[in-house]
Amino acid sequence: MNQRESEFEFIKGLSVELSSRNLVFPTSLKTTMKIRHALDEPTITIDQVARIISAEPVLSAQVLMLSNTPMFNRSDKKIDELKIAVKLLGFAVVRNVAISVGMKQLKDQQANTGKSDQMEGLWTRSMRVAALSFVVAKRCTKLSPDKAMVAGLLHDIGKFYILSRAYQYQGLFSSELALWDLIDQWHVDIGAAILASWEVSTDIQTAVMERNRPDLPRTERPTLTDVVAAADFLDVNFVKKGEAEFDWESIPNSLRNLHLDKEKTETMMQETRQEIAHILRVIA
Repeated sequence: MNQRESEFEFIKGLSVELSSRNLVFPTSLKTTMKIRHALDEPTITIDQVARIISAEPVLSAQVLMLSNTPMFNRSDKKIDELKIAVKLLGFAVVRNVAISVGMKQLKDQQANTGKSDQMEGLWTRSMRVAALSFVVAKRCTKLSPDKAMVAGLLHDIGKFYILSRAYQYQGLFSSELALWDLIDQWHVDIGAAILASWEVSTDIQTAVMERNRPDLPRTERPTLTDVVAAADFLDVNFVKKGEAEFDWESIPNSLRNLHLDKEKTETMMQETRQEIAHILRVIA
């Protein structure tokens, strides 16, 4: 089978997974996403949450570790019970930690493959976009910052999935460019199928699918899509390339909808550096 035929088989396999929603994830990630879903139940209790978390050792360890950091635990007493840790952190933090742990597990399963550096890069950027989404939602909208953080964390989930599957086809792609061409073509559809299968809320699904639209409309009230699109744009053009290197006269509508001009953006980024660092410690 030549390379083009192999690539076609890979794409066909993704198509079958996409249409059947029989998406192949590590068991640990499936477990943490079930936990996230359970945390959305309005009648769930702290005891029930603690029992669910205890089924996932990595998440349990992360929750306990986080509850013993100075950010949350102001006392000298060490917390070693999940029930107490959950009560201290709150459901919103635990939900976000569950998602970040699950995605980190997806990244870490590639540790011994040629795709590990790419996964690490995607993970680092997803964390930055999540932190920026939280800050933008908090500063510029009445939307939930926690929901914005989740949307930011999941914004490249389709890319994660394709990379995780591509490692099983060693030597398939002639170059990194060929692989990323395929990822750019498919990641939105794959991401949409993943979020639908996880029953993620519609506004998060929309934000993930539409954040890269060049024709986002002008709106009176900013949407979650505006928040994630702005966070994505700011990470690429403000964080990675250095402050204010882009043309403020041609900023995307997502920033305009959020009323973010040069002065307001620079002030926000300056004033929230510590907050962003705090958020990154929570989800890292």
